[in-house]
Amino acid sequence: MSARVHTVAVIGAGKIGELMLSGLLRSGWPADRLLATARRQVRAEELATRYGVRVVDNFVAVDEAEVLAIAVKPQDAAALLDEIGPKVPAGKLVISLCAGLPTSFFNRRLPEGTPVVRVMTNTPALVDEAMTAISAGAHATGAHLALAEEMFKPLGATIRVPESQQDAVTALSGSGPAYFYLLVEAMIDAGILLGLPRQVAHELIVQTAIGSAVMLRDSGEHPVKLREAVTSPAGTTISAVRELEKHGVRAALLAALEAARDRARELAAQSD
Repeated sequence: MSARVHTVAVIGAGKIGELMLSGLLRSGWPADRLLATARRQVRAEELATRYGVRVVDNFVAVDEAEVLAIAVKPQDAAALLDEIGPKVPAGKLVISLCAGLPTSFFNRRLPEGTPVVRVMTNTPALVDEAMTAISAGAHATGAHLALAEEMFKPLGATIRVPESQQDAVTALSGSGPAYFYLLVEAMIDAGILLGLPRQVAHELIVQTAIGSAVMLRDSGEHPVKLREAVTSPAGTTISAVRELEKHGVRAALLAALEAARDRARELAAQSD
């Protein structure tokens, strides 16, 4: 962590905002340098009790924080920015965690020159294994990107991408955990169908998923090569792979990711 710790306000601390709060605290970010806002009083009290941070209103957050992390739902962002926009000093860093919304959406509603960094992370932040993609808006500098990276690195891995790629990132890694959970769920059901107790099937598949992910990360091999190493001629694996291809699993994944990307674009259009 840099010698100077900035005060960060998470505005709209729902699921994603809470991921950010908890990750910063686990990394050693001082609780007295974190603020949060919440729409409901019950939620505010829950956050204050769970994390020991101050939960304030939006205007206090804008006044006291050096970095504003906007984590409201995309459809609520315009109303929020109409409310706080005139109060945001032009030099204050704004980090957007709003899926689908381009930095230009914020630039139109904030003072001229406000630096905006767009961020897409995912729920494995809960176990410090997130994938976070970071993009600079028109007025964001290298220093702003470096600060955003410093804030999100404790949650897992980070990568810088051009903002034009963020909708694809949302489809691939932002929504990605859900695809893996669905696959694991289906494989557990298959294990039960094949006669295994649910808990045994669960343990087999979860550990297989973990081991496969570690091999993908650490071996440096292309996934095709790793798959071929399991696929013996005329063996069990090739029979299974043939069925997956026959049922269009690859095509279904491509279509699913395109649908997620298109939905991200729709959210931006609807918010405008």
